[in-house]
Amino acid sequence: MRFRPLRSATASDVERVAVTAPPATMNAVVFDAPGEPEALRLAQTPVPAPVISELLVRIVAAGVNPIDAKTRRGAGVSAQIPSYPSTLGFDFSGVVVKSPYEAHPLAPGTPVFGMTAFPRSGGTYGEYAVVPSLSVARKPASLSHVEAAGVPLAALTAWGLVVETAHAHEGQRILIHAGGGGVGHFAVQFAAYFGAHVTATASGRNAAWLRELGAAVVIDHTTTRFEEVIADVDVVIDLIGNVHASTGSRSLDVLRPGGLYVVVATGSWPEYAAAAEAAGVRATSYKVIPDGGSLSTIARLLDSGAVQVYIDRVFPLDEAAAAHRMLEEGHTRGKIVLRVSDD
Repeated sequence: MRFRPLRSATASDVERVAVTAPPATMNAVVFDAPGEPEALRLAQTPVPAPVISELLVRIVAAGVNPIDAKTRRGAGVSAQIPSYPSTLGFDFSGVVVKSPYEAHPLAPGTPVFGMTAFPRSGGTYGEYAVVPSLSVARKPASLSHVEAAGVPLAALTAWGLVVETAHAHEGQRILIHAGGGGVGHFAVQFAAYFGAHVTATASGRNAAWLRELGAAVVIDHTTTRFEEVIADVDVVIDLIGNVHASTGSRSLDVLRPGGLYVVVATGSWPEYAAAAEAAGVRATSYKVIPDGGSLSTIARLLDSGAVQVYIDRVFPLDEAAAAHRMLEEGHTRGKIVLRVSDD
């Protein structure tokens, strides 16, 4: 019996676009040392080479996240950057250029979105990136690359907080701080989708929008102290911590006995665990898990219309510094995205 070699997926099997061999160098935004947004500059850098199970992806758009700004300033994950100049960026949407092997399900030409392994590898503020194949999924067909680039880090964080940690369910009472931000607007939608009663804190300008996304109650943090109007909640998802108005400490007061406090910004309140124990509630931190399987599920929710991504502003790659300045002003609704290259 003769065996024919396995083939990779063809254009008739999946949506694919034409790809060309990558050049030797690419445009990328780099920084030479921690500093202000002006530390970011456009440069020519080598196109990275994938190894073993990695993909080489041509980046069309890249998400801009608070962890990027923290790292640029010398906090975040800056201590793990092996050398400078370095390229920031965790999430992206783009097109596969090289796959690990011919029959790989994400063949060259496949539109994908996901997360890199930055700072173990270069980030997404450049025209190409190597990414772990298990940290990506097919791009939702209903989304542009710019829209899809705003999804991975924020949505996977929200999914881990709401679904995997809080186990959102019918009738559960969840309070979500900073509901209008990148992670927050996904967390509101996921919690509402699974039947929870969602209260979100946000600025007044985002109140009507968050109610459209599924929040039952929106508390304007600029005019109302949340602990004066809410109590006995089952879960608090805290995307602020104690960097502003002791939000974390005050959150413990609105939880029911044995309720769960989940904090993302752990650096803002190192004592959260001891404080929660003294208050008679449970507590945990959370770090995003770049899981392609979960991202595929999120993609289906996006394509169905059950979940939406909101892009506040799109900057060209060479205006990354301006994108960081806007992010650090703290008034972003949803996500900021860098347009890296043409579709």
